[in-house]
Amino acid sequence: MSGSTIFSRSLAAALLAAALCAAPEFALAQKRGGTLVQITQPEPPTLASYLSTSGPIGQVTAKIYDGLLEYGFDMKPQPCLAESWSVAPDGKTVSFKLRRGVKFHDGKPFTSADVQFTIMEVLKKVHPRGIGTFKEVTAVETPDAQTAIFRLANAAPYMMAALSGYESPMIPKHIYGTGDIRSHESANKPVGTGPFKFVEWRRGELVRLDRNPDYWRSGQPYLDRIVVRFIADSATRSALLEKGEAHVAGFGAVPYNDVKRLAALPGLEVTTKGYEMISPVVEITINTKRPPFDNVKVRQAVSYAVNRQFAIDSIWFGYGRLATGAISSNFKASGLYSADVRNYSVPNAVEMANKLLDEAGFPRKADGTRFEIVHDITPYGEEWQRFGEAVQQQLAQVGIKATLRYEDVATWLKRTYTDYDFFLTSNFLYNLADPVLGVHRSFHSALIKQGTVFVNGSRWSSPQTDELMNKAALEPDTAKRGAYYAELQKLTAEAAPIIWVHELLFPTILNKRYKDVIVSPLGIYGAYNRAWLDR
Repeated sequence: MSGSTIFSRSLAAALLAAALCAAPEFALAQKRGGTLVQITQPEPPTLASYLSTSGPIGQVTAKIYDGLLEYGFDMKPQPCLAESWSVAPDGKTVSFKLRRGVKFHDGKPFTSADVQFTIMEVLKKVHPRGIGTFKEVTAVETPDAQTAIFRLANAAPYMMAALSGYESPMIPKHIYGTGDIRSHESANKPVGTGPFKFVEWRRGELVRLDRNPDYWRSGQPYLDRIVVRFIADSATRSALLEKGEAHVAGFGAVPYNDVKRLAALPGLEVTTKGYEMISPVVEITINTKRPPFDNVKVRQAVSYAVNRQFAIDSIWFGYGRLATGAISSNFKASGLYSADVRNYSVPNAVEMANKLLDEAGFPRKADGTRFEIVHDITPYGEEWQRFGEAVQQQLAQVGIKATLRYEDVATWLKRTYTDYDFFLTSNFLYNLADPVLGVHRSFHSALIKQGTVFVNGSRWSSPQTDELMNKAALEPDTAKRGAYYAELQKLTAEAAPIIWVHELLFPTILNKRYKDVIVSPLGIYGAYNRAWLDR
């Protein structure tokens, strides 16, 4: 070895040492130990994330289940359980090479048979979004334990954006392959390949997850434990973060009026990063099959009556942008968003609402009311209760008397998506990484599936919009695809089966001692395998 080579390596080593001293976070980044306490509100109705996409579930289960892929902030896929993949030129074959040596938490190996079972027998059949995501998948072939080949009837490039552990969790066939997947005895004792193992669920209190010592990423995770706490009282949630007894909370778990106060504390920080891949939109779903909301003029009138800017300013304290329709403005850069739709946020909105209700045949009675309804409030916290009260007052201005109903998550989900026993219900749904994944489920006829949550609860659809979505799903040309979605947004805004209120900007509150917690566009829906405590 030459002297110059030795000198160069010595210099490189010295520079690296200097860099480590100058960047203490990097130098300490593999420190082991500690417990991360996460606040999730409300408590999940189940831990079967392969069956329900209720918001709180993934905050827990994404640490237990891995996916075939994960994603960077550029939204591009990265290896996870699949160490590599290839897509055929026609898009109809996608081959995944699976990582060797991966074990489920019970010690059994993860193989292509688990991929086949998860996709074909679970996600494609019972997962609310998987039904659409994997619609084109006709078979998953398993030529060997480390190879899974997806055969598709048509190209479905959007599928590649939906293979995270949050969205498409890989589950063990040897456990879930026996019995009814919809009511499986292991639903709330999840077994995955993820960095943390399920230990216990104390209902009404917490879920405990412990470090998986056999995790396939050598040395990870760094934390010993994650405790996810469920605390009904919002003041207590804020106080625990302030005292350092809880360390992370997002998705509105902290009241919005507390966020700025907590952000000013030296030990805490607030970020809106970690939601890029979900693009949440606050909405009111209308039961279009229940009179008087089977009348489009009544639906339009209610859409005019709801004051979107008031919701943003007074309820969500500025953490939002006006929504114009079904697709978030986050898709503007990709050419899929259009604001060329009926505008319900106009100065004379109340006048427009009253005019439409008169035309629809619902004049005011002697007491000033036109008809009475029940407005079901999303059971996700105080903001939603205040939003329900605001909607109640705004509907009263146009002669609609609304009684508010607030129930637990499981009851609300059953009422909305199984019994269809509602008039209006507040909600928020994710646009996700592609409209095929997050938007089609709200309107497509094929996704009116009784008993499946967070799909077409309004039960409105039309052959014309179905065709637009079908074409957009398969169209490779961005400009043509954008044209299909522009027309879809115009038609659905006109039909008003849903009132799109605002694009929600969730704040996440973090204890600064915990590093690398939010490291992907899925944020709290991430695995926390890289999170560590700087002690």
